[in-house]
Amino acid sequence: MSDCSVRWLLLLVYGIALNAQATDRTVYEFGGHFKTRGTIQTFPDDSAINALTGSSAKDLDMELRLLFSADKGPWDLKTDGQAIVLYGDTVEYTRELVDQAPGFELLFGRLINDDRRWWDLTHTIEDKGKQAVIGRLDRLSMGYTGTNASVRFGRQAISWGNGLFFTPMDIVNPFDPTQVDTEFKTGDDMLYGQYLRHNGDDIQVSYVVRRNPVTGNIESDQTTLAAKYHGFAGVTEYDVLAAWHYADALVAVGSSRDVGGAVWRGDLVLNDTDVEGVVAQFVVNTSYSWVWAGKNVSGSAEYFFNGFGQHDGCYAPNCLADNPDLIERIARRQFFSLGRHYLAGSLMIEMTPLFTLTPNLFWNIGDGSALLQVVTQNSLGDNLALLGALGVPIGPSGTEYGGIETDLPGVFFSSDLSLFIQLGWYF
Repeated sequence: MSDCSVRWLLLLVYGIALNAQATDRTVYEFGGHFKTRGTIQTFPDDSAINALTGSSAKDLDMELRLLFSADKGPWDLKTDGQAIVLYGDTVEYTRELVDQAPGFELLFGRLINDDRRWWDLTHTIEDKGKQAVIGRLDRLSMGYTGTNASVRFGRQAISWGNGLFFTPMDIVNPFDPTQVDTEFKTGDDMLYGQYLRHNGDDIQVSYVVRRNPVTGNIESDQTTLAAKYHGFAGVTEYDVLAAWHYADALVAVGSSRDVGGAVWRGDLVLNDTDVEGVVAQFVVNTSYSWVWAGKNVSGSAEYFFNGFGQHDGCYAPNCLADNPDLIERIARRQFFSLGRHYLAGSLMIEMTPLFTLTPNLFWNIGDGSALLQVVTQNSLGDNLALLGALGVPIGPSGTEYGGIETDLPGVFFSSDLSLFIQLGWYF
């Protein structure tokens, strides 16, 4: 951390911590979790990954997250530290992919890093063979909370928008729609403020500073400056967002309300780009809960339109190269899909008060491919939780979920069944 601003922040945090120790009114909180997860991913014969690792990849990962906070009056300090150990075939074959295709890591990622973030708070301790060890700070922020306003500076996370699976209004570090464990969103370095009006409306402002991952320099065209107004109009909630996001002007509107016992939500996002001009994204969804065969059930359905997606359903490298706006957004983890029209659905079935079964379906309407997920959550006690997921891609080679083409004829980035299981202990 050679940046002088980082040193300034750490010194300030250290001063607050010392001051907090000097008063009996300071409230400290410690906690965290330890998660160990195993994954098995299988690959068909025509998969490029099969040539690197064989018909399957097996991995065992561990993550320790330590949470600490100190509150003194209106001031508070929050830190989350992570120790991550990865072991298995994926660590090894993704390194080989990076060696063979230098753009792979920039586009799809590999080990978590802070190449784009303002502060480098991630250290890769080891990356050799099938093992990688990483230490990092995922949260490091201080805040002030007054009667109607609050401000927070440092590494933190925010979530905006009304999407359930696809979240075009969540412009700062959104989740992958297919991610199974969404307990913590990765933090970004920002200045964030919120003002609460007396009528219940609020205004949120965020300024995110980033680096160019190629040059390593802080650049204005990598930053995000956004303001969002959240208000109420009768029983309807609405959002209005205006942002300067990676050098593009962006405006968005969204709303949610109850209709006949179901909740309807939607967001419209307009991006003013240099290449394509104004490009739209749109998401609308509904969710409804009921009792079926004596079990509580919650169902959700969502449609997503992505104007940046491929018009013709061609996902070959030469076709994707003609769509730089899409590639740039995938590279910076803003998008996780290649097409234009999607349907997603989910049913959460409460099998017992401690066990839920949730089938999810993600369908690319344009090419007909889909991903079926079956997710289970089981509470094993006050401090233990078991999370599992089975993934089944549906569709022929050459489609998004069936496996997109590579530069080699008859070879695809394709996969078959995947199995994920995670045990979490909380303290």
